[in-house]
Amino acid sequence: MELKFTDAERAFRQEVRDFLAAELPQEVRDHMIAGKSPTKQMVVDWQRKLNARGWAAPEWPVEHGGPGWTPAQKYIFREELQMWPAPSPLGFNINMCGPVIIQFGTEAQKQRFLPRMRNLDDWWCQGFSEPGAGSDLAGLKTRAVRDGDEWVITGQKTWTTLAQYADWIFVLARTNPEAKKQEGISFFLVDMNTPGITVRPIITIEGGHEVNEVWFDEVRVPAENLVGEVDKGWDCAKFLLGNERFGQARVGASRERIRRLKTLARETEDGGRPLIEDPEFRRQVTEMEVELKALEMTVMRVIANETKRAGSGKPDPATSVLKIKGTEIQQGVSELLMKAAGPYAWVDGDPEAEGSNDWDVAPDWAFGLAGIYFNWRKQSIYGGSNEIQRNIMAKAFLGL
Repeated sequence: MELKFTDAERAFRQEVRDFLAAELPQEVRDHMIAGKSPTKQMVVDWQRKLNARGWAAPEWPVEHGGPGWTPAQKYIFREELQMWPAPSPLGFNINMCGPVIIQFGTEAQKQRFLPRMRNLDDWWCQGFSEPGAGSDLAGLKTRAVRDGDEWVITGQKTWTTLAQYADWIFVLARTNPEAKKQEGISFFLVDMNTPGITVRPIITIEGGHEVNEVWFDEVRVPAENLVGEVDKGWDCAKFLLGNERFGQARVGASRERIRRLKTLARETEDGGRPLIEDPEFRRQVTEMEVELKALEMTVMRVIANETKRAGSGKPDPATSVLKIKGTEIQQGVSELLMKAAGPYAWVDGDPEAEGSNDWDVAPDWAFGLAGIYFNWRKQSIYGGSNEIQRNIMAKAFLGL
């Protein structure tokens, strides 16, 4: 079954492809095809090209620099970037904090922060999770106390992705310790250069530095950096998390990885014949493709409902479905890539680096697959664990 697009939408898809072919450096594309995350400079350079074209903030309204696309155009753009593949606009800026400021922020906050977010003049990170308050986000203990024209923030955030690059962080902090868990929380914008902030790296299982601890030791934040009302930050958080979960479907990225998997399976022999001819392996790949098609149809249904929900300020509970299936598919594809590599899936590092000669027999594409596999276990946890998403769905759809 094929999704049907209009002639205008197909022409738009070609326009996006032409732009990618002309503007994205081949070395960036090759870097990402190999399964590596883009470097900071790759992301910055690419987002500024997108911003110059007016494409850096697909979901934003026109008055704040968005392109004015239809839901179908937004979907096509996101899918093409992921399939090429190319770096996506930085999610912390474009899909998380930016929409919160548009929805809940003051006019002064919009004018100050949004243009710099679009052009990636400021790199943002997310200060939500804490030790003991990850999936139970409302259990956070970081506190903010009003002192004249400032708020004083003290506490710890953890698993803060790419905080080592960040200029700013958006922070949830408890402003009323007497209130119920979801109440008494406020949403702040904090300059990472403020005295009292310490960033400490967390090295993940594959040896990468992607996440961090961020400590706040009586960090003073101007009162005008509060977003929305005092004690109403949970509304901002729910709105943000709904946008984040929608993006985690990553249909285009999974399609590109499955395409690469099938290509590699045709080139890899198992028992004297191409792996793609193995009936069990073919069954597993086909099953993954069917699940991806079902996910794609669900994404389109959510997109179709966007207009009806416009202005509600509340996330569509169906984004929980996208988060669950999207992350499960990405994890499943990484497992199949490990199977395709066989015993070479455990080689690590750079195949061209000194000291890698012990693995001369291993194909270059196998290097680092194990790291990707283990790193992607996190996908079903961050953004609200898949178990939490099932609870949201049970409440929204079944009334449980």
